[in-house]
Amino acid sequence: MTSDLSAPLTGRKRRHAPGFSMSTRSRLPLARIAIALIVLIIGGAALRILLVSDPNGGRPTTETAINSTRNANTVAGNVAAADATQSATITAGPEMPVDGPQVTKIGDDVPDGNVAMTGDMMFDKDGLAPALLEQTDHGAIPRIAADGATPFETYSRPSLTPATASGKLLIAIVVTGLGLNEQGTAAAINGLPQNVSLAFAPYGKGLQRSVADARAAGHEILLQVPLEPFDYPDNDPGPDTLLTGQAPRDNLEKLFTVMGKFGGYVGLMNYMGARFTTSAADFGPMMEELGTRGLGYVDDGSSNRSLAPQLAAANAVQFGRADMALDTNPARAPILEALKALEAKAAERGSAIGVISGLPVSIATVADWAKTAADRNIEIVPVSALMAKP
Repeated sequence: MTSDLSAPLTGRKRRHAPGFSMSTRSRLPLARIAIALIVLIIGGAALRILLVSDPNGGRPTTETAINSTRNANTVAGNVAAADATQSATITAGPEMPVDGPQVTKIGDDVPDGNVAMTGDMMFDKDGLAPALLEQTDHGAIPRIAADGATPFETYSRPSLTPATASGKLLIAIVVTGLGLNEQGTAAAINGLPQNVSLAFAPYGKGLQRSVADARAAGHEILLQVPLEPFDYPDNDPGPDTLLTGQAPRDNLEKLFTVMGKFGGYVGLMNYMGARFTTSAADFGPMMEELGTRGLGYVDDGSSNRSLAPQLAAANAVQFGRADMALDTNPARAPILEALKALEAKAAERGSAIGVISGLPVSIATVADWAKTAADRNIEIVPVSALMAKP
């Protein structure tokens, strides 16, 4: 014991617990134990996910019924009230017109109130059918109604036709350039027989009122559209003139602007346009639009090169062409001579169309001529009665 305590430290032997040594501790597989523990933890987590279906991760949840005191959906309520073993099928067929007449206010500029019904068509206080109007950025323009009714058919006046003339000579007179002078326009509306057709330029003040007055007096209405003449721009038909060589979309925008000036017309009529009407590439899209919208077209007969007859036939557009301009010399005697020549053409074919401007002398002369027309077996008819349907 004494010798051990007094011995140097370097020579003293270390004592270890029985059955354990440094060599034994160094041989333990510590890395494998750690890996096994990790595997056990991952496996346990995976088993919990597979065996316990709890998407809320064990968080406490509760269910609350939501009830509504409003039964806003009748179909849904009926289905919910049915027996659970039954099934409900909801089908939607093609859209069908609603039985009976209706009035739909399409835009702010469609008049309210004073709506009347003629046949199956409803009309507002200005005699326009809302079903025949399409709202655009350019105003309300004509269109074919959902039931297939067209502006040409709806706004045409009842009349004798070549098929029902029974030997009478049918003559249509179209007075052009109205709307520019209020006094002259009023004289034409009130001083001419009802069956004389009136063509309004898309300019002037109070156009909608003047057109409404003309239709109320029994006149059939045409809209004159400005088209490019050969000497444009020295001879300028006015704003929004449709021009050759422009993109069709640009010309159609001008056309829609003109068409939106007023309503109730059976079709369009050219104002000038000797160059434009000879260009199929430019004139064709315009005529196609008229066919799509159920409108007619009257050619004033000033250009023998006009492609209007061919383009109208190709686009199913009701078409008429004037046989004579009656006041190239705007005086009473020459106008009466021109009217006699128009009667001669009607005697050859059974019908004829004449155009005349809205000058006071022209209006007065036609009014006097019309007073004795029946004595010569002549029936004055609206221009639509002599327009051919392709």
